[in-house]
Amino acid sequence: MGIRQYSILLLSVCIYLPILEATSPNIVFILADDLGWNDVGFHGSEIKTPNLDKLAKNGVQLDNYYVQPLCTPSRNQLMTGKYQIHTGMQHQIIWPCQPYCVPLEEKLLPELLRAAGYATHMVGKWHLGMFRKECLPTRRGFDSFFGYLTGSEDYYTHHRCYHISELNVTRCALDLREGEEVASGYDGMYSTHLFTQRATDLIRKHDHKKPLFLYLAFQAVHAPLQVPERYTAPYSFIKDKQRRLFAGMVSAMDEAVGNVTEALMAHNLWNNTVLVFSSDNGGQTLEGGSNWPLRGRKWSLWEGGVRAVGLVNSPLLEKPGVTSRELVHITDWLPTLLNLAKGSPERTTSLDGFDVWKTISKGMTSPRLEILHNIDPLYVDIAPCTGDPAHTLLPDLTHKPRPVTSRVNQSDGFDVHIHAAIRYREWKLLTGYPGCPLWFPKPGSTPSLQPPPPCPTKEAAVRLYNIEQDPEERDEVSALNPTTVDFLLRRLHHYQIGSKPIIFPDDDPKCDPGPSGAWGPWA
Repeated sequence: MGIRQYSILLLSVCIYLPILEATSPNIVFILADDLGWNDVGFHGSEIKTPNLDKLAKNGVQLDNYYVQPLCTPSRNQLMTGKYQIHTGMQHQIIWPCQPYCVPLEEKLLPELLRAAGYATHMVGKWHLGMFRKECLPTRRGFDSFFGYLTGSEDYYTHHRCYHISELNVTRCALDLREGEEVASGYDGMYSTHLFTQRATDLIRKHDHKKPLFLYLAFQAVHAPLQVPERYTAPYSFIKDKQRRLFAGMVSAMDEAVGNVTEALMAHNLWNNTVLVFSSDNGGQTLEGGSNWPLRGRKWSLWEGGVRAVGLVNSPLLEKPGVTSRELVHITDWLPTLLNLAKGSPERTTSLDGFDVWKTISKGMTSPRLEILHNIDPLYVDIAPCTGDPAHTLLPDLTHKPRPVTSRVNQSDGFDVHIHAAIRYREWKLLTGYPGCPLWFPKPGSTPSLQPPPPCPTKEAAVRLYNIEQDPEERDEVSALNPTTVDFLLRRLHHYQIGSKPIIFPDDDPKCDPGPSGAWGPWA
């Protein structure tokens, strides 16, 4: 090769390398529904999850990672980077006939990524409001959407049943959309397979000129417990029928995760991809889920409701193959992913999340010291808590419960009878009724429930735990640490002063899709 040819080649390489370095990574965010702490292999579960286990082993397993105890709140905080008290959505979920959604003034993650040059696609469960078209995924930053709008439905028919109390009628209607149009013709197709096929199609067709943001929000493993029989066959040793069905659903989802990662590799996207896997809340023990050995379950502020399965895998990780015990919260994904995408932080306002990429990739100390788990003066747990005399409501999930009367905040500080919890470093403070307080046994063990310990101080309204030493929340230590209790109560009071009024309207009967319609916008 001549000197002139070599110089041209060297010049072309020098020009090309900065272009490679400036390329933003593809982002694939996979969200599981109601997957509990003890529902994955890498946490010691009897359920086999080889694909997730491999991603966790070769990536970064998040061992001190927190979400919200319910579907809508976690998704809201993922998309806004804000605590739910700062969007008025601190109470429960959005039910099918409630006329509200994530406030339209909020800039959501897909909007910010699209502004940064990304192709943005969503597959699966939305559950962030749909009473107006302006609330739909394709109006909130997604170039395409294929999935459902409400919180749960049949895995095969894709119908959701809901009682419209004002009309005294229960409607079972289709909830599946292609963009903004009703998607018919998928009856009998299992949703985990259906959504995986759409996700892999998007990967296959993706134009490499743009970075990809794919948000895959599985229906699995939320109730109803439905799965093709071939997935339950390996679990004949599980005697409990609910747990056996649930295990099959987890296996089907794990297979789907493997298919998505294989598609990314097959279509030359993996080497510049950051993949995040997260559960949206703790497992629902009434429907086969397990959070053992953590206390509580979905709907509660105990660790079993808010400590989540989470991992990150990417060739871009500088220190893969580790378990991170640094504090990470679901609000952290928006600033973390936006900065990775070289997006504009000026388009965001008053975020509660932190950029934790250096924590995940390099093993550095997390910038997060505190998590507000929630403050909800209207809290009510609609599911029965066996062995807990404080709660005996029947589990009718087709109805939206009526909120209880709000308690007025005390003028001299935080009302400790309000349902709330906050974490600061190793300390966690809970006030009011946190939700079902039981330790549900490990699946397959003796089925007796372990009763909660005697009530602590202040009429059982304040509880303090050292989560690093006591992750199972068995040793209540508020009486031994009054200064810490006072500090955390002041922090709760600070957050409550800055919280927005709760948005939780009554059902609008105009939501009625009729006997042959579909759930969707009506206002």
